[in-house]
Parts: sequence; structure tokens; C-alpha cells
Amino acid sequence: MAKLYFSYSTMNAGKSTVLLQASHNYIERGMQTYLMTARLDNRAGQGRIESRIGIGADADTYAPGDDLFDMISRRLQEGPCSCVFLDEAQFLEPEQVWQLARAVDDLGVPVMCFGLRVDFMGELFPGSAALLAIADEMREVRTICHCGKKATMVVRKAPDGTVLTSGDQVAIGGNERYVSLCRRHWREAVGQGQNAG
Repeated sequence: MAKLYFSYSTMNAGKSTVLLQASHNYIERGMQTYLMTARLDNRAGQGRIESRIGIGADADTYAPGDDLFDMISRRLQEGPCSCVFLDEAQFLEPEQVWQLARAVDDLGVPVMCFGLRVDFMGELFPGSAALLAIADEMREVRTICHCGKKATMVVRKAPDGTVLTSGDQVAIGGNERYVSLCRRHWREAVGQGQNAG
């Protein structure tokens, strides 16, 4: 039975690596997959999913306003597809998450989404919030803070290294811009001391 999956974490936890490995496992068994990623994030090149450890694959891209149900329907019309893998799921619009759910329910294809849970201000991304609400299964991809505890938060840094506490929710970047931290060290970094509200 097809399901909608959401694998979430903070930055640099290896979400893309897990996605690419899972897709490879299908392909290795003679099955086809459909890879999708946000058009907005072109750090690896347009229509490319790449991991920090050096593996990558070409992918179709989606943007706000795109109908993902239609995109998946068209892909299924081209031939067999055993699973849809979607990277950068935090950039989905809530309506697009429902389109993915419809693809699972009505087209019978599993959809595995991978993305960030919260932004640098500790707020849920709209796409992630919708996935947390309606996904059939959720999995946390874990990474660690510099202290060794599980990292669940991320800070955004300015070019001079100072921690930013405001700004646009979306700003594309990697290790040069974002650092994953446990909640305690995130609170310290953003100035939320013991008595802060």
C-alpha cells in the first residue's frame, strides 16, 4: 500500500544522501523512480540533487504554483515508476503537500519527501507543517550538535559569522551559512538565555 513519507531533520544531517541511496536501491532492483527537487535550490545545478559526500542525480524541479499531482501523473504515463522521491520538501506549499497525498491515494505511488523541519528562527516551514500534519509516516534523520547532543535546530550566520535572528525564512546556503545545534546551544546562539521568554 502506497504511503506519504516525510523524513525531516536540520541542516547537514544527510537527507539527500538517504534519498539518493533509497532511490539507488529501487534502481538496483530494476525499478524506476521519479526524483523531484525545488527549483529554488540550485546549489548543485538546476534540476540536480547532490549530497555533501559527493553523490548526485538529476531531478525534475518544482516551484510554487506547480501542480505536483499533474507532474506525477505525467511521469506515470511515461512508464512504470515504483516511488517518487522529493527533496527540499520544506519549500512545498501546503496545497502541494495535499497534491502529493492525492498522488499516493489516487495513483497508488509511494511518495518520500525529505526536508527541513524548522527554519533558523525555530519556526516550522509551511511545507513541513503540512507534511507533519498529513504524512502517513515520519522519520527523523539525525545529526549532532558540537556538544554531541542531537541537533534539532539551525542558526543562520551573516558573512562576518554573527548569528542572525531575523530575516526572510528562505535563504539558500550550506555549511558556510548554517550551523546545526541542539536546542540549548541554539537558544544561547540566538540570545534566549535562561530567563528570556
